[in-house]
Amino acid sequence: MAGGIDNEFIRTLVEKTDIVEVAGSYLHLEKKGGTYWACCPFHHEKTASFHVDEGRQFYHCFGCSASGNVITFVKEMESCDFVSAVKILADRANMTIPQTAYDSERTVEQKNKRDNILKILNDCAHFYLDNLNSGKADAHIEYILSRKIPSKIVRSFGLGASLNYTDLPRYLLSKGYKTQDMIDSGAINEADGKLTDAQGGRLIFPIINAYDEVIAFGGRALKKTDFAKYKNTRETIVFNKSKTLYNINRLKKLKRRQAINGVIIVEGYMDAISLCQGGFENVVASMGTSLTLEQARMIKRYSDNVFISYDGDGAGQKANMRGLEILKSTGLNVKVVPLPEGLDPDDVIKTYGAEGYQKCLDNAMPLIDYKISVSRRGVDLEKPEDKIKYVSDALRIIKGAESSAEREMLLKNLRDETGISYESLSRDLQSAPAPQAEQEEKTVARPKDVSSAHTKASRFVISAFLFGAPYTQDYNIEDIYFDDEVHALIAGYLKSKRILGEKITLSELFEFFEEGTAEYEELCRILDLNDGENMDGEVNRKTFADCIKKLKSDELDGAIEELKRSFAAAQSLEDRSQTAAMLQKLIKQKEKLKSGDIL
Repeated sequence: MAGGIDNEFIRTLVEKTDIVEVAGSYLHLEKKGGTYWACCPFHHEKTASFHVDEGRQFYHCFGCSASGNVITFVKEMESCDFVSAVKILADRANMTIPQTAYDSERTVEQKNKRDNILKILNDCAHFYLDNLNSGKADAHIEYILSRKIPSKIVRSFGLGASLNYTDLPRYLLSKGYKTQDMIDSGAINEADGKLTDAQGGRLIFPIINAYDEVIAFGGRALKKTDFAKYKNTRETIVFNKSKTLYNINRLKKLKRRQAINGVIIVEGYMDAISLCQGGFENVVASMGTSLTLEQARMIKRYSDNVFISYDGDGAGQKANMRGLEILKSTGLNVKVVPLPEGLDPDDVIKTYGAEGYQKCLDNAMPLIDYKISVSRRGVDLEKPEDKIKYVSDALRIIKGAESSAEREMLLKNLRDETGISYESLSRDLQSAPAPQAEQEEKTVARPKDVSSAHTKASRFVISAFLFGAPYTQDYNIEDIYFDDEVHALIAGYLKSKRILGEKITLSELFEFFEEGTAEYEELCRILDLNDGENMDGEVNRKTFADCIKKLKSDELDGAIEELKRSFAAAQSLEDRSQTAAMLQKLIKQKEKLKSGDIL
């Protein structure tokens, strides 16, 4: 069982699913020879090192060593768990996951829990919507009218109303829901045994995921309060704010209708709603949180271009610089939309209309220009200390430019702005520290491989057999001893395939090891040795022969040492004689191996 789902179902699903087709729906793949290549979606790179093998149905990045089969790929791209990835692929293949696939009691319990919570949240959304249309939500309607939100948009986003703190828990109890499930959904709070609506009295914004499931709620206070003006229901098993974007469900539907040239990211619900009202449907909201890697990957599925459209005050945008770097690190082309000081996107739409916001969008600046403009804020260039600090900050940013031409252009702009000669700026640029993002990237780079020569030899031999190198036909893998559990398991897999006369399918190997473990990492190390084609050629053939010698030599050394210990411990003359004869035989084999013969 994998994730509680029957292995036979998983095997059939993987066989019916083409990883190239799936990966191609997320990435631009280019065919070279017998394989497909793309820039890796899991780390920032300029040269494609992400390889998708159609024949063996797996992917591997030679830059960051990310590897896996089609299920692993969907898990990473969708930021979901194993079962969710299987469901996505099953829906794609028009396959139904059998109920009997969920075998363990715990798995059934977890699935039922999630389903119950989604049902509760869906019923809450309908309850809030009915409240809004009940004639009792005057304050909510008044607020909607004051924000000039047309009824079509209200219905489209599913806006609703909480009238008080008590109606919702009573309603859910009348539907037969368990109290603990209601609390675990995040929609209901409990204090001193009393149940209350977590969004009591607020205007409700349902938060819907990419699969059109209501997973949480945002609420807007309608009168002055000591609490936050906007708040989300707490995180649950179906809602993680760092992995969610408001309006992602509508963005997904938009992509089905047309190509998306760029995704606009705003901070709040009203900003997203106002932009949609103005005709800018390609918008999502981060809901006030700093952007995360999961959100960046989510956005990249829809477009490679991102427009950051946060509030027009310097402090707000400067605080989100880290999030912008995360977007860039995933290979997104990031631009920042300049807004009038003190205005947010909703204000711009209300004050200047869609045309006014489009002008802001047309003036979007590249991330590096924006970073320089942020460092310029509050600086008085007439003051020497301000100028020195600004130039230092700007040079550090310019050093991170992706091309010499861009650095030259930015240096000229800095020269014109500060009056410092281009030559001086160019010299200082050489000694400027690397940008912070570059320094952080180095700290997360994959550690240098310090494995022993024996382990490296084992990896090469296993890799050659896995990828069907022609020179492996003269050897039987069962005659080779592997002391590493991962290597031994793969060798056993290869042996079984040979005996059954079946094709080697690398995607199956990823079902043997759990992601994030040392075993999974070792599999990735083995796959690193293949460059995307068969490991053919004279150099590889000689390397393979040397590795076989190394493994057999180490095996003999181990056996010889063991016999020496047995000889020393032998009590009788007969035992010593037999051990000595065996020892002599192994020593002769070692000498023969040294002379060039592979046993």
